Amino acid sequence: MAIRRAIHADSWYSGDERKLNSELSSYLDAVKPTERENYVPPVKGCKAVIAPHAGYAYSGPPAAWAYKSIDTSGIKRVFVLGPSHHVFLDGCALSRCNEYDTPLGKLPLDLEAIQELRNTGNFSDMDIQTDEDEHSIEMHLPYVRKIFEGVEISIVPILVGAISQEKEATFGRILAPYLSRDDTFCVISTDFCHWGTRFQYTFYYTEPPPSSIPPIRLSRSDGSPPSLTTHPIHQSISALDHEAMELLTIPPFTAASAHHEFSDYLARTKNTICGRHPIGVLLGALTELEREGRCPKLQWVRYEQSSKCLTVKDSSVSYASAFVSF
Repeated sequence: MAIRRAIHADSWYSGDERKLNSELSSYLDAVKPTERENYVPPVKGCKAVIAPHAGYAYSGPPAAWAYKSIDTSGIKRVFVLGPSHHVFLDGCALSRCNEYDTPLGKLPLDLEAIQELRNTGNFSDMDIQTDEDEHSIEMHLPYVRKIFEGVEISIVPILVGAISQEKEATFGRILAPYLSRDDTFCVISTDFCHWGTRFQYTFYYTEPPPSSIPPIRLSRSDGSPPSLTTHPIHQSISALDHEAMELLTIPPFTAASAHHEFSDYLARTKNTICGRHPIGVLLGALTELEREGRCPKLQWVRYEQSSKCLTVKDSSVSYASAFVSF
């Protein structure tokens, strides 16, 4: 049983305890209630958050809006679902470690819950290299340790592969009983649109949707369409991301309908939302809880882009944060 090292410390975020603690505090202190969205953190009944996982210089501020939403009262266990970036995985995988290290302190794993999941026969195991190489889970650990400062909690990291909508629903059903517990919380790790030729994704709306004009793919060889002066690329990216965010908002959608609509949206746009499958697993779990009479709410509280793309030579990654409450 190994301790997973904080491999991305001192590169993606500070490995110095005092500096990192100060940075996270500043990000959290910058989050303010918003009257228009009726957002007053912490949110009573908050059971899950969706938050980005890039380097903290980019994702730290928007992620704070998700983490500020958390009401830590009574929480003893935190599931962290992140997408697999480095290995192909047609399923979900569990850690074989007993502890994860962070610059702010260690986080023990809930070995009993992990063994229960392993006993279902639906999960594989990560080897230590896969566990340490993956950043999608690690980038949330300092925030988890910070928000639950002084609280004895354990974590259940789950690496989510490139799975079908049906498998998302299956894993969601397995996790639903845990999410229904008063002492359990869930973090869903995802960045939104990765736009630019370096990501091989240059989807562009020539005018704001909804529109009868179909979207195009920009290329350096085709030149720049005239619409770029009136509808810049970064506005098209925002419109594309907000389409997904609106489909994932519960209510007016139910978790079941959001899962279906989100899947159709991804097939249509191919938006490079890297945590689309962890989101799908969350929707599968919420769908199961809806069948049991629960009424989940999913509300978006922050959206940012790493840069404002103006030409096809530019690139950016989008970050969106949300909370789920009952």
